[in-house]
Amino acid sequence: MVNETLRFTVNQALTILAQERQQLNQTPIRAQLFTGVTMQLKTIVLAVGLMSATALTGCSTIGLSYSTASYNSVVDAGYVIPAVPRTKIPPQYLRQEVNYDGGEAPGTIIVDTKAKYLYYVLGDGRAMRYGIGVGKQGFEWSGSARIALKREWPTWTPPREMIARQPKLAEFRDGMDPGLSNPLGARALYLFNKGGDTGYRLHGTPEWWSIGKAMSSGCIRLMNQDIIDLYNRAEVGAKVIVR
Repeated sequence: MVNETLRFTVNQALTILAQERQQLNQTPIRAQLFTGVTMQLKTIVLAVGLMSATALTGCSTIGLSYSTASYNSVVDAGYVIPAVPRTKIPPQYLRQEVNYDGGEAPGTIIVDTKAKYLYYVLGDGRAMRYGIGVGKQGFEWSGSARIALKREWPTWTPPREMIARQPKLAEFRDGMDPGLSNPLGARALYLFNKGGDTGYRLHGTPEWWSIGKAMSSGCIRLMNQDIIDLYNRAEVGAKVIVR
């Protein structure tokens, strides 16, 4: 089954390239455009490689994986979110729908801190996958929680422990106003468990280069375009499992 899928995807990629190449030969700017098509093909072929690797390692997902997500500049609530330079993001961390057989109910969010992926379970063996940034060494965490609050363009208040480590943050002890430089980005999902507020959030970040890395104080960060997408899908009360 996997081999048949791989063959289909490769053949599809080659067909796209042939069609585009034929069309581009009829235009005066074919050299520039063909470069873009070649990059598109490389992305597809790399995705095929990821599919193969996933199948061989027996992971719970089989990526489809040519991402069609938009990372263009977005105007949201009066803020202009800058475009993300997609070519500088490892393709596996781009938002994409994948096959998923974890067994969780639709609407569940799974955070794979080792792989730096967040899955939003769609059901019928499918999930939306996002690249994430996670807690740096000493700030990792795992467990279950639920989304208690959702906020658009949230304020950010650094905890006392963070201010103690970074005294310059004291000016924000009463909260940092929403905005493009706010560490929580465009959206935040607040995680609570039986003990109350965990202090952890699923949130946006303007630092797209931190995706795929462990450099936060424990919260799970997504690119702003991705957290907006997740925010629109996730419901208050949804279960979040961090592994």
